[in-house]
Amino acid sequence: MPTALILTAGKGTKIWPYDTYRPKCLLPIANQPLLVHQVNTLKELGMTRIIVATHRDSPTIMQLFIRDPTVEVHPVGETSGTAESLAKAFPKEEEEPVLVIYGDCWIDRVDLAQLLGVGTAAALLTKHVEPSRNHIGACIQDGFLSYVAAHSRDKTTHHFLAFLLHADYLPFILTAPSRFPQVDVGMMAPKENFLEAGLIQMLDAGVPVKAMEAQRFAMDIDKPWHLLEANRTVARQRCREILTNTLLDGAVIDPTASIQGKVRLGKNSKIGRQVIVEGNLWVGDNTIIDNGAFIRGESVIGDQCEIGYGCYIDTESVVGNRCKVLHGAELSGVIFPNVYLYHYMEIAGMVGENSDIGAGTVCGSLRFDDALSTQRVKGRREFLTNPDWANACYIGDQCRTGVNSILLPGVKMGSESILGPGVILSEDLESGKLLLLKQELLKKDWNTDKYGW
Repeated sequence: MPTALILTAGKGTKIWPYDTYRPKCLLPIANQPLLVHQVNTLKELGMTRIIVATHRDSPTIMQLFIRDPTVEVHPVGETSGTAESLAKAFPKEEEEPVLVIYGDCWIDRVDLAQLLGVGTAAALLTKHVEPSRNHIGACIQDGFLSYVAAHSRDKTTHHFLAFLLHADYLPFILTAPSRFPQVDVGMMAPKENFLEAGLIQMLDAGVPVKAMEAQRFAMDIDKPWHLLEANRTVARQRCREILTNTLLDGAVIDPTASIQGKVRLGKNSKIGRQVIVEGNLWVGDNTIIDNGAFIRGESVIGDQCEIGYGCYIDTESVVGNRCKVLHGAELSGVIFPNVYLYHYMEIAGMVGENSDIGAGTVCGSLRFDDALSTQRVKGRREFLTNPDWANACYIGDQCRTGVNSILLPGVKMGSESILGPGVILSEDLESGKLLLLKQELLKKDWNTDKYGW
């Protein structure tokens, strides 16, 4: 099976505040765009033609693969949904089934491999972790799709990751209704042509669709905490694959460093004086880790970074390219490229690209009542069960914080925003806002007379 199609034309607004500068397929996973991970995986599976159906940021995606003849970027423009995007980009001349995957899903190579070669109509799914009402979902019976519904209260068990489709089945997709045909009573469906609605038409016509459940880590990266979880999981996986110390050209480890694990150290990178690493560590090129940095391990650090001066990086963290983590800064989570963390501050969560986090900035992750924060996505409440995701803070791209600003557990800060000195952020801040503290001062006379002289 030589051909794969990646659908990346969606708007992806639920990932806010990380939707301002890039489509979801270009969000970083362990310092590499998700789409690059997908393309590399498809090549490993023997794909010789990879079509990327895109709308937003097509030139950036084209530039990303400009020297790769395997990848064809196909701008589909503004479409009515995934059904139309698939129909516009599908290679109709292809005689074999085409592997179709969503551009915002992390899928393991082993799971994709099991989908190949099983027939002309098949789907790869993963079990719901969040409530079924968050997904266009399905049920599996005896290895086949038995039921498909959108955002059901409790009727589905799995949601979709990828498909195997032959051109013969395109008419079912092309004629997908503009409103999803199967929803719970009282539920509203937007006017949009979904690929999964075409699957319902296939089932109604008696076309059997094989169904396989993913056995490895799989993630539909739809909301900010999904991106955080994917990064941390992939960082852990990458580090556990390091079996021996690997030092590329020019890389050195100072004798005073304490390395309690295995290290992959990129070209011209250095682990210097009194550095402590507990566990495996993956480091890119031209990065300096020095002067008492403490890294818990199973973390990924990118290229051209400066790490040191008593900073602390927690386990399963990801540091983007060209970042600085210095002078007592603490990080537990993910920072995108070109982020600066300085001077006795703490980040628990995720920080977008080109953001400057001021001295003493703190992201709280433990509430006084030990409860979990309620997240909001486009106005709708999301009740998460994992404190690492519910109470993390999510700071967008091109943000700044002032001295001693505080982000309470679970808040999100929109891109191109500033949190002023001393401000306590207790609810989500929209993009493009400057939030300053207005204080009232009381001035009184004070001199030696007050002491009775």
